[in-house]
Order: sequence, then structure tokens, then C-alpha cells
Amino acid sequence: MASSCSSFNAKPSTIFTKGEEPWLGGISLKRKPTSVRLSNGCRARATLAAGFKPVGVPSQWYNLIADLPVKPPPPLNPKTFQPVKPEDLSPLFPNELIKQEASTDRFIDIPEEVLDIYRLWRPTPLIRAKRLEKLLKTPAKIYYKYEGVSPAGSHKPNTAVPQVFYNAQQGIRNVVTETGAGQWGSSLAFACSLFGLNCEVWQVRASYDQKPYRRMMMETWGAKVHPSPSTITDAGRKILDMDPSSPGSLGIAISEAVEVAAANADTKYCLGSVLNHVLLHQTVIGEECIKQMEAIGETPDVIIGCTGGGSNFAGLSFPFIREKLNGKINPVIKAVEPAACPSLTKGVYAYDYGDTAGMTPLMKMHTLGHDFIPDPIHAEPTHAIAATIREALHCRETGEAKVILTAMCGHGHFDLPAYEKYLQGNIVDLSFEEEKIQASLAKVPQGKVERSLAVQNKESQFNSFGDGPFNL
Repeated sequence: MASSCSSFNAKPSTIFTKGEEPWLGGISLKRKPTSVRLSNGCRARATLAAGFKPVGVPSQWYNLIADLPVKPPPPLNPKTFQPVKPEDLSPLFPNELIKQEASTDRFIDIPEEVLDIYRLWRPTPLIRAKRLEKLLKTPAKIYYKYEGVSPAGSHKPNTAVPQVFYNAQQGIRNVVTETGAGQWGSSLAFACSLFGLNCEVWQVRASYDQKPYRRMMMETWGAKVHPSPSTITDAGRKILDMDPSSPGSLGIAISEAVEVAAANADTKYCLGSVLNHVLLHQTVIGEECIKQMEAIGETPDVIIGCTGGGSNFAGLSFPFIREKLNGKINPVIKAVEPAACPSLTKGVYAYDYGDTAGMTPLMKMHTLGHDFIPDPIHAEPTHAIAATIREALHCRETGEAKVILTAMCGHGHFDLPAYEKYLQGNIVDLSFEEEKIQASLAKVPQGKVERSLAVQNKESQFNSFGDGPFNL
């Protein structure tokens, strides 16, 4: 090529489309010709709406804990049932992540090394789904924040990159994790390839079989991938002894990864959802989205996010919740889950383990029981999309021109076997089994926890989350 600024690599890092219209950082590009810096340092001509500036990557993560009027109950040591101390977590996490987990700071600075990597794909597009609106014949406006543009194809690198960075800073050379659909495992493998860490992944057996392309992606980035349950760990072998054909679950895979991390001083564990430090890393999604919507003069009336471990929902909604708590906006915020694993709507709010073997700290959560194994489902944002469509159809019935916002946490390019099943008419709508859930709930250790907490409250100091050493 005569020029390094050829059409093959001259890709604007912040330009995307809204229907047929070009957009930049959430702004319609219809006026005032100007030059735009490209991701390779070259410049190209584009048109910017006069008076608007492109939205940049946030320089801080937002910690919702700081603004909650009632703080979450403390995580508990799985052996003593006492609130965990920072040293209890040191076998699993590097010091900086433990500090973030315990932080009460409203904002936490993003390291420049992490920002440099974020800028490879951030800010991500806010796209108006005009064709979907037309198809549904709805007066509502539908916007979605699209996270599928990251190298791993999902929102998960938003936390994988800082987690691996902090491990590398502490001199850790090996990290382990679990993955279900494969988005998290892929993202951690990607991050490890950037910082030179070894990555080992236990992938839920059903997903390992259904999504071979995710496994290949992890391996391409250098990760070692095992189907879970495996014969490598005590936790995996116990499950296989009970059920040699077990499809696995995230709880089982977590047990296997945690067991390996706890037994090896040079190895740490990385988690892709649930914990506070994970959720705050994901808030770059919502922080960008607020600026993008402000730039186009829109305010969401309804925000919809899919929930499993909560990272996608939290990433989009937490900054908007802050604005709602401050009285600046008043959207309805909906968390949507699959019927096959209805922990929010059918579970109980109780202390439970985060894994099947009971090795992780206990957390107060909406749980179906730590050994509940859901039917194999494709854990993508399809349930949030379905809820968005229902909301738009309701607007068609009422005539309300609401602004609906959702997050598309990734693409479905590696779910081709599922598309094949659908095209062949073999997709089965899975739902929860009440008897199965009740049997699992019977094993939740709530009684033991309550007795232990009662004794501790008589003895002294840990009466609230803010009073203990693990001060969130």
C-alpha cells in the first residue's frame, strides 16, 4: 500500500451508525464538516453536529455502595460465619481488588494502563433501533448500548482487563476462573494475553459442548480450558461420582477454580460478576451512556438489563441509579432474568455460598440454593431483548412515546449451534422445576448463619456492614 491510511485500516475509533445515520459518541453527524482522528492516528473527513463534542472514555469507576442509604450485609467466612476480613480474601484476590471490594469511595480512578486498553474499543456505541421500532409499530424510542464491539465480543473485558492488571502489578503469574457461556473466559484469556499471565478456565460442561468456538477463542489467546465438572479437582470428582453425566453449573465450575487458587500461592482467582469490584468496573457502560443520551437530548423512561451474576445490569444501571437517587431523572429500572433460572423471582433472600462445594464466602443473595443446577440455557441477553420488545408493544397499546434503554452485552456469533437448533425447530423453552428448587433451597445454610450471627451480636462488634473490618 502506498499509504498507511488506506481504507483497510482507516477505521474511526468512535464512529458508529444509528439506523442509516452516522453517529459519533452518541451524536448525529449531519452538520459542519471537520476532520476526525482515526484509531491509527490518521485523519478522515466527517460531519459533526455543531456545538457537540464526542463522548470519551470515563476516567473513573462509580461505586454505588457509597450512595446506598442501607449498606449490604457483610460477606461471611464459610467456616466461621463471621464477617470476612481482608486477609480472608488474600488467597483469592490481589490486594488492590480487595481494597476496591471494601471501598466506600464514590469514585475510583481507572489506571492509565487500563484506560489505554479500554480505548481500543471504548466508547462503545449507543444505537437507536429504528428498524425494530418500525417493525413493532411503536411510538417508543428504543436505544441499546452495544458492548459486542470489544475484542472478546462482550462487556466482560471491562473488568477482566483491570483484574489481570492488578494481579500483574502484584507479581502474580497465574489466574484461574470459571465460565458459563464463555464470554467471561474469553475476556479473561484476552486480558491475560495482554499482560503475559497464564490463564486456566473451567467451562460449564453443557456450554463447553454447545459452544466449541468460545473454547477455541480462549485457547487462541493462550488459555487452558477444562470442561466442568472435571477430574482435576476434588470438587469436580465428587460431582462426577454422583452424576457421571453432569451438565455442570457455574457453582461447580467456581468450586473447581477456587480450589486450585486456594491451593497455590502463585495463583489467584478472577470472578466475572457478583462482587462489588466487578460491578464497579462495569460502570464505564452507564457513565458513557449518560453522556451519550445527554448529548442527544434524551432521558430514558425505562431501563432494562439482563441479570444472572449482575455485571451487565449493574454496568448499565448503577450510574443511572445514582442520578435517580439525586433526583435528576426518574426512570423505571427493570432487572430481567431467564425463566429457567429465576433466582430473583423464585429464590429466597438469604446467606448462601457462591459455589456448589461451599468454599466461597457466604453472601446475602437471592438464591435458588448453592447446589441448584439449571437446565442448559444460552446465557445471552435474549430475555432483556424480549422484555424490551414487550415494553415497546405496551407503548403501542397505550400510545406512550417512552424512551426505552437496554444493554446488548455481546453478540451471538459463537452461538451458531443454537441458531441451527432453532432453524431445525429443536429449541425447547425451558422453565424452572418447583420441586427441584425446593430441594436445593432446603440446603441453604441460613439457620446456621442466623445462630452464628446471633452469638456474634451478643458478643460485640459486627452489627452492621459499616462497623466491621470489611467496611463496604
